Amino acid sequence: MSSPGGEHGDSASGTNRARELHRLVAGYQISQAVHVAATLRLSDLLADGPRSVAELAEATGADARSLNRLIRALAEVGLYVSDGDERFANTELGDAFRTDAPRSVAGWARFVGRPYHWQTYASLEHSIRTGENAFAAVHGESVWDYLAKHPAEQKIFDEAMTALSQVVTDEVVNAYDFGRFGTVVDVGGGRGMLLGAILSRYSSVNGVLFDQPGVVAGAHELLAATGVSQRCRVVGGSFFDSVPDGGDAYLLKAVIHDWPDAESVEILRACRRSMPTHGRLLLVEQLLDESPDPVRTAFSDLTMLVVAGGQERTTDEYRSLLAAAGFDLIGTVPTGSDVFVLEAAPAH
Repeated sequence: MSSPGGEHGDSASGTNRARELHRLVAGYQISQAVHVAATLRLSDLLADGPRSVAELAEATGADARSLNRLIRALAEVGLYVSDGDERFANTELGDAFRTDAPRSVAGWARFVGRPYHWQTYASLEHSIRTGENAFAAVHGESVWDYLAKHPAEQKIFDEAMTALSQVVTDEVVNAYDFGRFGTVVDVGGGRGMLLGAILSRYSSVNGVLFDQPGVVAGAHELLAATGVSQRCRVVGGSFFDSVPDGGDAYLLKAVIHDWPDAESVEILRACRRSMPTHGRLLLVEQLLDESPDPVRTAFSDLTMLVVAGGQERTTDEYRSLLAAAGFDLIGTVPTGSDVFVLEAAPAH
């Protein structure tokens, strides 16, 4: 015998469960819609106030009726709002989605919906069943080789990495004392977002930015804008071959998680060969066992599986990885963001 209202309560609970499951299943639709909004730079176009769909369509070269449907859908998830006069405006969330907004993720959104990335994630089942990298299975080469052959996609990818760096840069610089080093070598440092912030904070520190030649070629403008060019040397190369000598600290942000264990150890050993005995290795990474946002970290781990062939790791897994490359893990420093600074020293 059911309790009074029990049958209706069960029905309501079932409806709520179905809605929640539908929201999870349909997440890809929201992601793709947000990607298109970022590609069209809708939030940038609405920075100065409401505009009609016709105006936005003219500015973006889009079909007005279809664009209206896109903005209407994105209004339902909180990016935009209608003013009741057939015009749309940014919400606070939409305003934060502008390209020039502090910690904007617009660059990341423009990347994640690109067809080659989208197709890769569609092959997640392949990786789960086989343990293989889905990107290589779909495209016949690694993501790094693919990007090297497609400069336009490399540019979008680099902008996405810069956007991700913007989100955590302040927290990393605030959480860790880089001022005790004379020279910081940023290995795989992209265009220099994090290194530029470190040098801006600590006027006594010099820097070396190291990444693939085609990547660091785009760093000079950013470093000049932060006023640190005179204290930062830019070097192109491969961290599988060697990294620049002369650093007191070797910084790798979101590099090691891109690679399987064997390749990760190669990269770390290259750093160890160039590092003085007093040097420090600093990894900026998410930690599966300590993450303040376990959902994001867990799904980042899946992304590493399908796209790059790497993985997010626990603290103990990083300790073992570092030991294999000749380092002792000294400690981990929380930053208040999703990443930690793992400090290691050469083993004696």
